[in-house]
Amino acid sequence: MNIVKLAGIIVGAALLCAASPPSRTDPALDRVLATFDQDEHPDLRGVVVLRDGRVVAERYYNGETADTLHDVRSAGKSVTALLLGIAIDRGNIRSVADPVSAYWPESSGSAIGDVVLSDVLTMRSGLAAFDEDPASPGNEDKLDEAADPLAFLRAVPRADSPGSRYRYNSLTAYTAGVVVAKATGGTMADFARSSLFGPLGITRWSWAADAAGYTKGQGNLSLTTRGFATIGEMVRGKGLYRGRRIVSAGWIRDALAPRVAIADSDPYADGYGYFWYSKVQQIGGKPVAVSFASGNGGNKIYVVPSRHMVIAITSSAYGRGYGQRRSETILKAILSADGS
Repeated sequence: MNIVKLAGIIVGAALLCAASPPSRTDPALDRVLATFDQDEHPDLRGVVVLRDGRVVAERYYNGETADTLHDVRSAGKSVTALLLGIAIDRGNIRSVADPVSAYWPESSGSAIGDVVLSDVLTMRSGLAAFDEDPASPGNEDKLDEAADPLAFLRAVPRADSPGSRYRYNSLTAYTAGVVVAKATGGTMADFARSSLFGPLGITRWSWAADAAGYTKGQGNLSLTTRGFATIGEMVRGKGLYRGRRIVSAGWIRDALAPRVAIADSDPYADGYGYFWYSKVQQIGGKPVAVSFASGNGGNKIYVVPSRHMVIAITSSAYGRGYGQRRSETILKAILSADGS
């Protein structure tokens, strides 16, 4: 074989190894994941644990495989926040201090139009939208059923002054997705492909669009459990992934920073940032800070900087409270067994 060609192959292989840290299975964590084979609810799907970017434990349940696409529900909101940050990094969006109408002029004069993006990202838009109340004018089911989602959004009235009250709702996250699409001049799914999923090496994914063709920034994103974990690893790396800058460190810091105290309304979180949650877990009598994306049914990306860990959990316990409890139980069991 030509020496130059051989050298090129060797260098290429070395670069591949450098870019893809080998897995180092942790027997203690494997044992933790195996205990959930006997879970009474047959809707846990997958768990992937990364330490320093390496897979140290991975297990699938109830027919799931490493290649199965899974709807992570509202964890897609956290991905929408990352995309909005990338749009800011690239100059498509100037600042979170800008109002929605700066990128969607047709929203001027509506309750959502003059809401600044920082209030959108922290669920403090002031809209009369609450997903837990079916009678709420901006309830997510009504949004999903709307023949013209943009007109529906513009028609939702204001219930509170923007910035004054946290009220979890999918309509606000949908707004963020519309802003990203308007600002970047294409669908948010296309922007995600070129700016996030592609650079992360995530090739298997799908993201549903609404009746108007807008990617659903509020959710309906499907990923493999490994792809889910990859996003978490980039976040743990403060926007860097295998040496490549995906999103600015400043945006990751801003997105994860707890801006609203929500412990009174959410038993699984202390604070809320830009569509990302935070909670200090007590593990072995010591505090462990965790940032996380969260979706209905127990879908989670847990980012644990002090342990150099990311834990991704996929689950189909949609609409069932035990799904969230089970995922937190898995998190705590992994952190308790972790020997790092």
